[in-house]
Amino acid sequence: MRVLVTGGAGYIGSVVAAQLADSGHDVVVYDNLTHGHREAVPAAAELVVGDVGDRARLDQLFSAQKFDAVMHFAAWIEAGESMHDPARFFRNNTACALTLLEAMLAHGVRRFVFSSTAGLFGNPDRTPIAEDDPLHPTNPYGESKLLVERMLAWFHSIHGLSVACLRYFNAAGATAALGEAHFPETHLIPLVLQVAAGTRASVSIYGTDYPTPDGSCVRDYIHVSDLASAHLLALNSLAASAKPVSVAYNLGNGKGFSVREVIEAGRRVTGHPIPAVETPRRDGDPAVLVASSERIRRELGWAPQYPELDDIIRSAWQWSQKHPKGYNS
Repeated sequence: MRVLVTGGAGYIGSVVAAQLADSGHDVVVYDNLTHGHREAVPAAAELVVGDVGDRARLDQLFSAQKFDAVMHFAAWIEAGESMHDPARFFRNNTACALTLLEAMLAHGVRRFVFSSTAGLFGNPDRTPIAEDDPLHPTNPYGESKLLVERMLAWFHSIHGLSVACLRYFNAAGATAALGEAHFPETHLIPLVLQVAAGTRASVSIYGTDYPTPDGSCVRDYIHVSDLASAHLLALNSLAASAKPVSVAYNLGNGKGFSVREVIEAGRRVTGHPIPAVETPRRDGDPAVLVASSERIRRELGWAPQYPELDDIIRSAWQWSQKHPKGYNS
């Protein structure tokens, strides 16, 4: 297939683009490079610089090339920041996604794989979270993604769009060539590794009074390669279906790790002391978010290759040691 990967110069999108290319697909990466990196785009993929909210640019691209599917990763991801600037998230994550969908439908593209979030569930009623559990986000980031999922359900029903929504929490780890390089960095594991590398004095623990075994938040951590393989399985399932389908899959390892456990794993893997500073809670942070991946395991045969937290952190540490300044190293 010829696949358009929006946000394909970013962390998860670039690994998906690489796996697509390795599997023999023709890949076009569409990215405005605000947070993405040219160096992260696979050599076998074509890079088109553009914004997802630019309808004229999208029309130009869809007119010039025929695509079999779109995989959408272009979104702002900082849940904490969304509590301070919600408009930015609704415009980029929701309104721009609508622009992309309109352009797709206008040009006859009928398969869409969406990088969603398990943040849709907010403070879940149970863990591990199942796909059919109630959706009630606790921050504008999660709400902006939920609005897209709701749009996709209507587009499937009315226009026959085939849709796969993949919901997950913390992507982590690295491949030999591709890793996590955000500026500024907000994700826990890269921050822990920056402390180990001596480029950051300490890592913060936001909230120590949550109803968890050690008082800190508990989250799923999934290796980015495992996330990418799930996206490819979802794409293949849409292509194999004789009629339009709409599915949602949670992606998780079934076991959560607290902030304190992640920091301790970082100490084990790197052999460095990693000072931690306890700070107040952040608005919008649920106590426990752990997703069940039973459905995608059962229906698509997905199985994580890197289920252990130490292995995930070790791969990120190895990449960061070779790229101390990210892709600018």
